[in-house]
Amino acid sequence: MRLLIVDDEVDLLNLLKKVLVKTCACEISLAATGAKAKQLVDSWHPDVVLTDIIMPEIDGMQLLKFIRTTDPTISTIIMTGYGSVELAVKALKNGAYDFFEKPFDNDRISRIVKRALERTKLLRENQRLQQQVINNINSTGFIGNSKPIRQTVKLLTRFGESDATLLIRGQSGTGKEVAARTVHLASKRSTKKMITVNCPALPEQILESELFGYRKGAFTGADHNKNGLFLEADGSTILLDEIADIPVSLQTKLLRVLQEKEFQPLGQTETIKVDVRILASTNQNLEEKITKGEFREDLYYRLNVMSIVLPSLSEIREDIPLLALHFLKKFEAEYDRKGLSFSNEALQYLINKTWKGNVREFQNTINKAVLLATDTVLTPADLSGNVSDNVTCHTSSDIFISEKTYENTYKKAKEELLSRFTINYLSHELRSHGGNVSAAAKNSGMERQAFQRLMRKYSLKSDHFK
Repeated sequence: MRLLIVDDEVDLLNLLKKVLVKTCACEISLAATGAKAKQLVDSWHPDVVLTDIIMPEIDGMQLLKFIRTTDPTISTIIMTGYGSVELAVKALKNGAYDFFEKPFDNDRISRIVKRALERTKLLRENQRLQQQVINNINSTGFIGNSKPIRQTVKLLTRFGESDATLLIRGQSGTGKEVAARTVHLASKRSTKKMITVNCPALPEQILESELFGYRKGAFTGADHNKNGLFLEADGSTILLDEIADIPVSLQTKLLRVLQEKEFQPLGQTETIKVDVRILASTNQNLEEKITKGEFREDLYYRLNVMSIVLPSLSEIREDIPLLALHFLKKFEAEYDRKGLSFSNEALQYLINKTWKGNVREFQNTINKAVLLATDTVLTPADLSGNVSDNVTCHTSSDIFISEKTYENTYKKAKEELLSRFTINYLSHELRSHGGNVSAAAKNSGMERQAFQRLMRKYSLKSDHFK
């Protein structure tokens, strides 16, 4: 991290450097004029600028304007003489991070500079995450950069090159429809719209007529011909979402489409040929349903030509900050609530929480928090959303204890809290040392190899803290 100090009094510059070099872990450069400061902002790229407000030629206000135009992530702290508080307030309105009056208190100025360095780091990390979110959305629709997500996207893209039937499996809320879209967009059929059928949402008779269509007079109320979704998907892709819930009586007709690429609308004796790529998804155990006689074994093998199991949110915890930012921006725009952010404690709460509903539950939590939060910084209380959750935030250690913790055995509860403490402790050390593992390990009194073992155990990446 880099700090630039600007003042036309050389003695004060040297004094400030002497004070701050001992308390702030950063490089320090000095500038005795606003012009020199502008050059260093362009060439040296400081993270924080500490500047006097009253200087000849280019004053602190002009320098602040230049910095805000050049790089708005730089945190600017204004120094004012006695009786110049009005100027400081004006500077704050124009984008300054903080101010203090001369003569200054050593401890106070050190605290302000440290907070400013941390602010800049968070702003730049936020920018990096935003760009990563944009890149991920543009390419696949998946949000994340963890190894399981990269492997999943790579495999889905490869599946897109084939026309084979694909069975997409995974827990509820893991993004099976997103996976299907990824396959479709990577295929030669991508120029046409993918058709999605929510199988459990429709009663058996309606589902049959929706899939295969019908002819006028086929049943009471059929006063016109209707083309089914398979015909609508001709030349494209159809996703049968939650295929396990299709009634056994319809499974026979579906098997014929898979085998012969043809179907027969209700009330018609002739079959219709179609060129359709079939994708199916389920969160259920099809093998168990076969054993119970609830799913045809021959249909299972026709659907399971290729298959993929999507990772749960617990397997991609390192992607949670990216997901959180993505949904925050989405709901900010939806509810016209700009300038929201997560506190460090809130992000840690999201990372530590057990998400049984996976990404869908995670998305709903952010949605509710954005809608109901009374402040611009979201806290664990905003995210828990329910007083009955009885979540207590221990800010001294960033460990979150819920009533459910006490329902576990002592050993399990202890392991759970120890894991949370370890994640928080390692994250704090890595954040404090800019992702430098050696420096973080040394400061914590651990060997580098031991520190790295813990990082691997809890899926912490040093790159996320740089």
